[in-house]
Amino acid sequence: MATAPNALLPLPKLSPEVTAWVESVRQLTQPAAVHWCEGSAAEIKQLTAQLETSGELIRLNEKEFPNCHLARSNPSDVARVEHLTFVCTSRKEDAGPNNNWMAPAEAHAKMRDLYQGCMKGRTLYVVPYCMGPLDSPLSRYGVEITDSAYVVLNMATMTRMGRPALDLIARTGTFVKGLHSIGELDPNRRFIMHFPEELQIQSFGSGYGGNALLGKKCHALRIASYQARTEGWLAEHMLIVGLQNPKGETHYVAAAFPSACGKTNLAMLIPPESMPGWKVFTVGDDIAWLHPGPDGRLWAINPESGYFGVVPGTNPDTNRNAYNMIRHDTLFTNVAVTADNQPWWEGLKSGTPVTDWQGRPYDPKNGPAAHPNSRFTVSARNNPDYSPHSEDAKGVPISAIIFGGRRRTLAPLVYQARDWEHGVLVGASVASETTAAATGQVGVVRRDPMAMQPFCGYNFADYWQHWLNVGAKLSKPPQIFHVNWFRRDEAGRFLWPGFGDNLRVLAWMLDRATGAAHAHETAIGSLPLPEDLNLAGLDISPADITELLRVDTDAWRHEIAEFHKYLGQYGARLPAALKSQLARVEQALG
Repeated sequence: MATAPNALLPLPKLSPEVTAWVESVRQLTQPAAVHWCEGSAAEIKQLTAQLETSGELIRLNEKEFPNCHLARSNPSDVARVEHLTFVCTSRKEDAGPNNNWMAPAEAHAKMRDLYQGCMKGRTLYVVPYCMGPLDSPLSRYGVEITDSAYVVLNMATMTRMGRPALDLIARTGTFVKGLHSIGELDPNRRFIMHFPEELQIQSFGSGYGGNALLGKKCHALRIASYQARTEGWLAEHMLIVGLQNPKGETHYVAAAFPSACGKTNLAMLIPPESMPGWKVFTVGDDIAWLHPGPDGRLWAINPESGYFGVVPGTNPDTNRNAYNMIRHDTLFTNVAVTADNQPWWEGLKSGTPVTDWQGRPYDPKNGPAAHPNSRFTVSARNNPDYSPHSEDAKGVPISAIIFGGRRRTLAPLVYQARDWEHGVLVGASVASETTAAATGQVGVVRRDPMAMQPFCGYNFADYWQHWLNVGAKLSKPPQIFHVNWFRRDEAGRFLWPGFGDNLRVLAWMLDRATGAAHAHETAIGSLPLPEDLNLAGLDISPADITELLRVDTDAWRHEIAEFHKYLGQYGARLPAALKSQLARVEQALG
């Protein structure tokens, strides 16, 4: 049995802690073999061929989608399972009411029983990885142990996986331990446990995305948010995008939206033809690690190296960059297939599905052809607008932070917080209609502060205080805004065209950040007047613009009352500054 790195290349320096942990897991799970992942092209090719032979991967139309494959997950295993996701801190109050909590000893015992002998007949893969540029002091490291080659392939795309990461772990001595087994894919034997105080993740019974790719939400958000609090930075569910204006000036913004609310579309925004001279550069589409810099600004890196995006709705009109980048070297999960073996999903304007996401002959009576949460995994370098600064060790400076959600009513198209403290309140008050990215009812409005409701690894009250503390360190903090691309009229029609035209709103934000744009004050923050926005070439009525920028005082009073109830569950730990900011808005509403 192989219990050391494969002998294809000179052996890296190994961390004694890593080797001891791998051996303890081997004894517990009893695999048939142990494979230390190198991250080489030859290894990826071999694992891909292995999964093709087993039928776990289907090679798609090589002419139209070269080097693309399809994987299908178990029908009971298609999304995050937040009710089975736990944060296991010594004290329940440290996990907070925003998390499911289990005592660490109980969680370890439960998982140990599940892991006992679970890898018999399987291969145990050791996946060392780096989150962030390999040479960056802002990066952090992890090792995932898994019995899923599909997980290995995804981690190879989503992280800097392989021998360089193993060398860095040996050098630095600190890494996050992630143990994953698909088990029997039994929903009744499925748990995702996080031990932030131990920098450890344990996942059993799922092969899906964020439940199994432990470097993603589990490490880069739940565990990293805890690390960030300890170390004085922020780990956030945010895209990072660079916007270059016609003068050649580039500003970077970070934006937090709940899943399936347009993060990827905004990260890869294509300027409308009526706004010549603008350029967009994608740094990241999902996660940002934000650090106070010596210059008083906030600097950000994208810890990931790939995209794990929701594919339905992606087409040349909605997101041309995403559509083009996933036409080669992409791993699709739970999409449908056409007669000539091309991937298909709802939102495409050509092709006809013949096989649905479960591998059955397509029948509309069975629901959508592609699962609503079907995904693509692809290297960030495939993106035509990939930023040349994505691998900068120091990150990129952030000029603006944007919060937003999917709201049919209430929230105007855009408004600006008065200052950092008010911005923390704006972020804390984010609410959005639920989507298919998580199990449960779709279309229900729920609180999702900073778009971190499913991902914060500790008590939200402490998290908001940490935001306030980080802001106090910044002499040049980013301006904070809230957007809502999803306002509708009474007939259900979207009032704002969205997609590339969102740049019109972003341009106003950047001008506000540099003091070059007008705004008028309201009870909830600063809003543009219609004439403050560049609407040239946009087919939108004055009545729609007026409605998009209207602050409904009665509706906001109701919203504030509901938010008070939500905050009540955090009790005495709630930051005084947050309560003060809320009282100020309440007073202004009258």
